[in-house]
Amino acid sequence: MDIKSREIEEKVFGKALLTRFVEERLLALFSEGKLSGTLHTCIGQELVGAVLAEFLQPGDCVFSNHRGHGHFLSTVDDPEGLIAELMGRETGVCGGLGGSQHLCSHGFFSNGIQGGIVPVATGIAFAKKLESKNGISTVFIGDGTLGEGAIYEAFNVAAKWGLPLLVVMEDNGIAQSTLQHETFAGSIAARAEGFGLGYVQADTWDWRGLLEKAGRIVSDVRNRRRPSLLHVRTYRLKAHSKGDDTRPRSEIETFEARDPVNLFINDATSVPIVARVRDRVAAAVVAAENSEFAVYHPPKSEPMGPAFWNKTAVKKERLGRALNRCFGDVMTQHEEIIMIGEDIESPYGGAFKITMGLSDSFKGRVRNTAISESAIVGIGTGLALMGRRPVIEIMFGDFLGLAFDQLINGAAKFGRMYNGKVTVDMVVRTPMGGRRGYGPTHSQSLERHFLGVPGLRVLALNNLLDPIALYGPLFTEHNGPTLVIENKIAYGSELRAEFTPGFAAYSSQERFATVWLKPEARVIDVTLLGYGGMSDTLVSAAERLFEEHDLIAQVLCPMQLYPFDVRPILPVILNSQRLIVVEEGQGFASFGAEVVAQIAETAPSFRNRLHRIAPPADIIPSSGRMEKSMLPSLEEIITRSVEFCA
Repeated sequence: MDIKSREIEEKVFGKALLTRFVEERLLALFSEGKLSGTLHTCIGQELVGAVLAEFLQPGDCVFSNHRGHGHFLSTVDDPEGLIAELMGRETGVCGGLGGSQHLCSHGFFSNGIQGGIVPVATGIAFAKKLESKNGISTVFIGDGTLGEGAIYEAFNVAAKWGLPLLVVMEDNGIAQSTLQHETFAGSIAARAEGFGLGYVQADTWDWRGLLEKAGRIVSDVRNRRRPSLLHVRTYRLKAHSKGDDTRPRSEIETFEARDPVNLFINDATSVPIVARVRDRVAAAVVAAENSEFAVYHPPKSEPMGPAFWNKTAVKKERLGRALNRCFGDVMTQHEEIIMIGEDIESPYGGAFKITMGLSDSFKGRVRNTAISESAIVGIGTGLALMGRRPVIEIMFGDFLGLAFDQLINGAAKFGRMYNGKVTVDMVVRTPMGGRRGYGPTHSQSLERHFLGVPGLRVLALNNLLDPIALYGPLFTEHNGPTLVIENKIAYGSELRAEFTPGFAAYSSQERFATVWLKPEARVIDVTLLGYGGMSDTLVSAAERLFEEHDLIAQVLCPMQLYPFDVRPILPVILNSQRLIVVEEGQGFASFGAEVVAQIAETAPSFRNRLHRIAPPADIIPSSGRMEKSMLPSLEEIITRSVEFCA
């Protein structure tokens, strides 16, 4: 590329001018009350996106942040869609759902969570490497993002796996109102080099130097398939967001005077291109104002009626072994499945041996990772955005807190806030529960913290159905991000192939079935409802209540915890005299609380016949005896059932 030619100059500055004039118009629209929310302009930093766009190719992907309008306009070239999006119009790039910080179009994505986008972009880079083509993933971050740990987790994986990831850091020296020297320790170059990333530094005042260095580093990432960091010094000429600027005006004026875009605008030879870009932005505003306001449409939900039931039969097999077989089957059928997690390769095969041998059978598709829960869930999200079917193993459910942001502010939101343009068909599977003496940080049941998150499906495996009943539909249909709760005690139990005479198991004809242990009786004294690891205990309780206390109990074990609708199983519940909901996790704001609330709303006459069994709100003790006395036991369920039915 001849970086000295006027043609290249006009091309680069044409993009920069488009960003500058759109940003200025957006600020005016905001002051006129035509925009809502917040607005982070990149005035002064436009050349970063404009220059990088010169080297991106079809098949590349870009992930941007809260200050991403310039990146979007330079790579996607859609001012009409951007302006309409911020004005809440139906012609907006995401139909008004995403707004300023959440854009998606033609391989461009943005999200407003600092640092959290880097693992996702790393997952996209992984997908690009698996394609065996020359596509790359570019992610834009600010210097303030250097305080976020997720980026270092991602740097490590990207370097270790040799992923084509370009990190572009726009260093404007200030994070909102806090100057870099107040919070930053060490050297930016040393951080990149410490992870084995290529490193180049440039600035926006020498735009030709930036152009040359950007071309070189993009070529290196593309051809050598290794991650690199492009460190671009720049200056933000406007406030962090609208008007919250604490910098002295004299400082800003100094940078305004040397700003290359201002100099280009004031150059007499630039008059035609300046006028042309201004006219284009004005037309885009008119087009947005002439389009209809976007109308909110709630997510579609299927009408719920009574469930249809089929008799269930499973072969006797240890659940852990059945899971291993299940994953072998689905990975054979679906080549897009990739499993990543800590210690999951052979010969170890995972902390509970569920993935034993899979890395031998599916070379390159089962990968060990560093202890980096945030990174590996974000990488899974990026893989899913590219059409892969990642399965992420979190060694203990207690560690999900380390990946909470990636699930809540990333994977669960993308499909909806990008207006259905993408699907994130990712599975995160993890063992929950106690009874092994692992103590306060390895024995919890934390699934209730993920119930009710829009866009995140939560399922619980039990030993009453073959695992393929849960995992099969996850890979044959679009289910979005799914959290699967497995139970560490249940791994060693057998699939329930036989029951006491007088009981039979049925499963509902739902995508993710509820199991009904049905007694041969007209009058049902009590329904026991629970999920996951409690399922086997509830079956044993029902059998003993009949044998020892002459009480007829039925059991309901739903597989899907969220979204959850009680209506399909409500006729079964109402056919009994009472309902007891049992769970191993704490009862406050839990799945059991939701079940009780829904029944109280839909069947008020039944509300006085509801009872819940859950442990107290406390840590899980390490002492085996203390843990046993705390968690709901078979004996406690039987005793309290007898008392409740008396």
